[in-house]
Amino acid sequence: MKKWISIVIVLALAISCNQEKKLNRATKALRNCADGQVLTSNEEQTVRQQINADQKSQLIEDIIRQKVRGGLNGNVLIAQKGIILYKNCFGLGHFERSQRDTLVEDSKFQLASLSKTFTAVATLKLIDAGKLKFEDTIQKFYPDFPYHGITIRELLSHRSGLPNYQYAFDDSMKVNFYKKEKPYPTNATIMHWFATVKPTPRAYNIPGRGFSYSNTNYMVLASIIEKSTGQSYEAFIHKNIFEPLGMHHTFVATTKNESFNQHKTAGYQWNRRIPKDYYDDVVGDKGIYSTTGDLFRWYRALNGDCVLPKKRLAEAFIPRSFERKGAKNYGYGFRMMLNDENQPEFIYHSGWWKGYNTMFWFSPKDEYVIIMLGNRYNTTVYRVKELIDVLHGSPSDKATDESGEVEI
Repeated sequence: MKKWISIVIVLALAISCNQEKKLNRATKALRNCADGQVLTSNEEQTVRQQINADQKSQLIEDIIRQKVRGGLNGNVLIAQKGIILYKNCFGLGHFERSQRDTLVEDSKFQLASLSKTFTAVATLKLIDAGKLKFEDTIQKFYPDFPYHGITIRELLSHRSGLPNYQYAFDDSMKVNFYKKEKPYPTNATIMHWFATVKPTPRAYNIPGRGFSYSNTNYMVLASIIEKSTGQSYEAFIHKNIFEPLGMHHTFVATTKNESFNQHKTAGYQWNRRIPKDYYDDVVGDKGIYSTTGDLFRWYRALNGDCVLPKKRLAEAFIPRSFERKGAKNYGYGFRMMLNDENQPEFIYHSGWWKGYNTMFWFSPKDEYVIIMLGNRYNTTVYRVKELIDVLHGSPSDKATDESGEVEI
């Protein structure tokens, strides 16, 4: 009997080790993809000459310095064809005298709505794994949710018609549902509020009827991720995106990991520090903190088609806001500027939340990425036209409006 028990234990250990090796190989493959192409010094020099890197770097330096004079306090990284053309840090992570510290490359910024790109890819990963379907409704996971007929597809593309949770409930909700031990609502709290209060939608809030950007869509997606996996949003996204891609400086705001606090910045309106917001623990629509370096890894993972199968990831970049003709559009978690063939010429997402301004902009054709993260409210991070002209090599009128700014 003991002999058979020993054999079973040995077999179980062998299977476990084999599974761990497969997992390690998969993780290593993802990390290598995010590391980018390794070039020899001669190859790098050839690429630098091809893209005219030295001249572009100087022009970018002049543009960024102008932004700093205009009030930019934050970190910048700009790269093309895998070559970092420019990176720098400007200002402070905290402005209080007792905590006065200079920004460094590993400074962590609240990404605000740029967080939606991660929620979208996490959702697509679960769809690709067969754990979710585009046509699944919210009621499959939250039967008491008051709005029916809304699918995951409509949540991803902001076509659900859901009201923004930040404005859907009056101040009495904060009193009626306040708990001293948990003073800040979570995703579960907001989902409970919807089921309990049933805020009345406006007439245009009809599923699939039109595009209407709402943070509620991605808060609900994060909640569905939790229900369908049995894990917290933070645990799932860390295990399936951050860790495999080597994004070691990226965290969800709700994490208990103490590493999160190292080089974590604070958000400011001018020089006034903004305290913890009532909705800071609601995630999916926002709530991810990261660095310019880790977002460069994110760009390479997306650009290298290694975070998802190429065909699945491509669905995120299909225009799905088609009521009005124009260059601006939205896919699944990514904004786009379209060319004359109605294909994405630029893919991006920006963000604003309580003093933080963020921009993540890339060109599939010219293989460049612009990453700007600020922690003192200043809209210069959204003015990318001059940078695009430098990287593109010629003026690009479609890139922004006349002010040079893009949508937040």
